[in-house]
Amino acid sequence: MQVEIVGAESLGVRGLCCVVTTRDRKVVIDPGVALGFRRHGLMPHPVQVIASERTKELIIKALQDATDVVISHYHGDHHPLVDANPYQLSVKRVAGLCQSPKFWTKGTEDLSYNQARRAKALANSLGRILPIAEGRSDRPLTFSFPVPHGERGGRGGNVMMTRVEEDGQVFVHASDIQMLNDAAIKRIIAWEPNIVFASGPPIYLPSLTLEERKAALRRTLRLAKKVDILILDHHLMRSKKGEQWLDYVSSLTAHKVVCAADFMGLRRNLLEAERVFWYKRLPVPEGWHRAYARGEVTVVSDWADKVAQVRVR
Repeated sequence: MQVEIVGAESLGVRGLCCVVTTRDRKVVIDPGVALGFRRHGLMPHPVQVIASERTKELIIKALQDATDVVISHYHGDHHPLVDANPYQLSVKRVAGLCQSPKFWTKGTEDLSYNQARRAKALANSLGRILPIAEGRSDRPLTFSFPVPHGERGGRGGNVMMTRVEEDGQVFVHASDIQMLNDAAIKRIIAWEPNIVFASGPPIYLPSLTLEERKAALRRTLRLAKKVDILILDHHLMRSKKGEQWLDYVSSLTAHKVVCAADFMGLRRNLLEAERVFWYKRLPVPEGWHRAYARGEVTVVSDWADKVAQVRVR
């Protein structure tokens, strides 16, 4: 079994997309991408847009020969969107690639109106039914019943987790559990995984209390004891404080806890956390985002060389 992480915050974008390849299946989980539309009063810097375009291309490439597509829930950074903004993946770019794979999707009964609306729009755009996979199994795939998106009873609703097994190796995609509820951790441990890929706690949010942080640490340590590798990213890696939290937890667990970039052997690229830095180093001209949205400018020709020059300094 091979696990490739395609999109996550430590790789420069919002998302939790990965590709799991077994002898007979190629499973694309959460094929979506986004950028925080506004952070610190600033829209995405072109360096982030470069990462977004690169991730979109990787998702498109993965879908070309995918046998299965999994959607854990219907937030805009986890699946293609009918009404995508310029920094998200539009369903128009992948509709032709989504006709052959089997789909395994989160049900909508316990989701918000907006998530349910996105699910219906995606199904209509693809011209196919998106089967509810919760609680189902189709070896080597197994899907959980709903678990909380973060804390139980929170506004995010619920998500679906995915288990993939081959030759005694077990990978679990635990989506946006954020280490904020016990139900998800209990379910994961029962699945006896070797590798887990999940969202870490949203350290960047002032609303996350000290008690919630302590509880998230306790759950993380509990899970880390049961696995070979625990990959935490997404909400966690949207700030430098989150990165520091990750490194601290890693030091407590014999470095079992890593981010997506670490797992892939790549340099960490926390672009959302560095948005203010990039605006200072490479100011963005007035009107650039509108021009980009209209297709009048490109990030490759206009910004790639500038970014590379900053990187080597």
